[in-house]
Amino acid sequence: MTAPARTRTSADLIRAEEPVLAHNYHPLPVVVARAEGTWVEDVEGRRYLDMLAGYSALNFGHRHPALIEAAHQQLDRLTLTSRAFHHDRLAEFAQRLAALTGLDMVLPMNTGAEAVESGIKVARKWAYEVKGVPADRATIVVAAENFHGRTTTIVSFSTDETARAGFGPFTPGFRIVPYNDLAALEAAVDETTAAVLIEPIQGEAGVVIPDDGYLAGVRELTRRRGCLFIADEIQSGLGRTGRTLAVEHEGVVPDMLLLGKALGGGIVPVSAVVARRDVLAVLRPGSHGSTFGGNPLAAAVGTAVVSLLETGEFQARAATLGGVLRDGLTGLVGRGVVAFRARGLWAGVDVDPAVGTGREIGERLLAEGVLVKDTHGSTIRLAPPLTITEEELGTALGALGRVLEG
Repeated sequence: MTAPARTRTSADLIRAEEPVLAHNYHPLPVVVARAEGTWVEDVEGRRYLDMLAGYSALNFGHRHPALIEAAHQQLDRLTLTSRAFHHDRLAEFAQRLAALTGLDMVLPMNTGAEAVESGIKVARKWAYEVKGVPADRATIVVAAENFHGRTTTIVSFSTDETARAGFGPFTPGFRIVPYNDLAALEAAVDETTAAVLIEPIQGEAGVVIPDDGYLAGVRELTRRRGCLFIADEIQSGLGRTGRTLAVEHEGVVPDMLLLGKALGGGIVPVSAVVARRDVLAVLRPGSHGSTFGGNPLAAAVGTAVVSLLETGEFQARAATLGGVLRDGLTGLVGRGVVAFRARGLWAGVDVDPAVGTGREIGERLLAEGVLVKDTHGSTIRLAPPLTITEEELGTALGALGRVLEG
C-alpha cells in the first residue's frame, strides 16, 4: 500500500513560500485554511479571532451566507463578459450603490488602487474640460501620511519612504500638505487645483481621526475654490465607522467617493468611483476601461453587499459595539496603552514601546488566539468584522490586556 501523503504543517507551508514568493509582505506566522464569521482556523486546526478583517475587506465576516449565496448563484449563470458587452447585473449594482452613497454615477473597477488611479484620471480630465486648467498643468492636493495604494503614481505622493524608496522617477502634479490642517490646505489650492484627495480617517497611519469640522472645512474650501473633493473611503467606508461613510459624521457629501475592500464582501476584488454625474461625464468610450471592472460576479456580490448595508444593521452594530471597544481600550490606558483613536469598530492603539513593538504585540496576541496587524512602530490596528459579538470583542480585549501585562 502507498503511505498516505503527510499533511503539510504551517511551518512547512511558510518555508515553501520563501523561494517562490516575492517578499512584499511580512505576515504573521499563521497559515489560515478555513474561516467562518469572525473566526479563522489554521492548518493544524487552531482557531483565531480575526481582529483585522482583511483591512476592512471582510466587514461582513468570513463567508457571510448572503454573500456566498449571491456568488454561488452567479457562478452558475455568468462570470465575465468584459465591458465589450452589457450584462444583466450591472445596472442594478450601479443604481443601488449610487443611491446608498447619495451620488449619481458609478465607475466600477477592481482594486482600491485602481479606484484611486481612476479618480485621479477623472479629476484631471474634469480640470481640463470643465474647469479650464491649461493642458498638463493640473494639480491634486493630498495629505501627508496618506495611504491610497502602491502604484507608481500613488507612491509618488506618499510620505512613507518604505513605499517610495527605489521606485522613482515619480509622477508630478501633487502637492502634499499636513493632514487636519485647513490653513495649509487653503494655501496649497490655486487655479491649477483639480481636486483635494484625502482619507476621512487615515487608516494605515494608525486610524488618525481629524478634528471635528475638518471634513466640513474641506468641503466648503473645495466648493469655494472650484475644485473637487475626493474622499478615499476604501477602508473607512461601508459601515466601518458606524455610518455608511465616514464623511457622514460631518454631514458631508464629496464630489467623488473611492470605494473598495468591503464592496467585494471578502469574496472578489470590487472597487468603484462614485461621483456626481457632471464629473464622471468627462469619461467617454476609450478614455478609460478595465476588462474585469464591473464583471457579473463582482456586480452580483457588490449588489448583495449594498443590500446588507441598506438595512442599516451593520452601521448600527459598528456604532454600538464601537462604544464597547472604546470603553475596553480606555481601561487599558496607562496599563501598556499610551493612547488610542477609535471610531466605530476601528481603532489605532499606541502601545508603550517599553512593552513591545507593534509586531511583537501582534505575535503575542497570535499566541493568545487573536489576529491583529501592526503599523508604524508600536501601533496596532483593530478592525474586526462588523458581525463580531460583544462577547468576542471582550475576548479580544482580554487577550490584549494579558499581553500588555506581560
